Amino acid sequence: MFGADVHAYLRSAAGDRAVRSGPFVIRFDEHDDALPFNYAIPDDDAAPTADEIAALVAAFRGRARTPRLEYVPQAAPKVEHALLAAGFTVEGRYPLLVCPPDEVVDTPVDVRVGLVTDDAGLWQVARVMNEAFGAPEATGHDVARLRRILDGGGLVAAAVDGEEVVGAGQLGRPHRGVAEVAGIAVRASHRRRGIAGAVTALLTREGAAAGITRPFLTPADDGAARVYARVGYRKVGEVLHIFLR
Repeated sequence: MFGADVHAYLRSAAGDRAVRSGPFVIRFDEHDDALPFNYAIPDDDAAPTADEIAALVAAFRGRARTPRLEYVPQAAPKVEHALLAAGFTVEGRYPLLVCPPDEVVDTPVDVRVGLVTDDAGLWQVARVMNEAFGAPEATGHDVARLRRILDGGGLVAAAVDGEEVVGAGQLGRPHRGVAEVAGIAVRASHRRRGIAGAVTALLTREGAAAGITRPFLTPADDGAARVYARVGYRKVGEVLHIFLR
């Protein structure tokens, strides 16, 4: 089941920030309380008790973070019911999409799209990502996060118009050939020009050289899903985001 492989990747991506709480692995970011950087992943086939969920909540509250999970419900089907019984609220259900690198469809665009490895480029990528997602101004912590992706064998890409970075994205550190395409961002001035698809296609194709044979992503809405479908991504499951207010 690919869901179990996604879980294994997410646990690996937590790295040295991982905290174990009962049948959950929690990823915490001590510098950033944003929801996408702080979440738990259940063990496969977990059946958490009320006490184990209470301990999970306490682990989040003790770090001033919102109790939250991101996981594939097919790989842990008993978890959602237990969380709902504990007062959690479904934040969203998102399609789990995959695309083998040899099936990716390139998108022609009128900007340059390439990989980024230097610090100056990472700063520009971080600024575009934060701007596109309504996050605060980029800081050194955002750049360090991107650098860790590169150091772990992942990829960072940028779309450049003239001298300006107008689009960006990342492909996470691989785990057993699996990695997540994320942070696909385009400046408002350059949207609806195929740039998001071109960045996604580049990361997917170039990921093969880094040993990433099963890239996946979770689009936030139907519009984004259509962009990724044109690149070659197809649905294989669902990802659940669920949190406690």
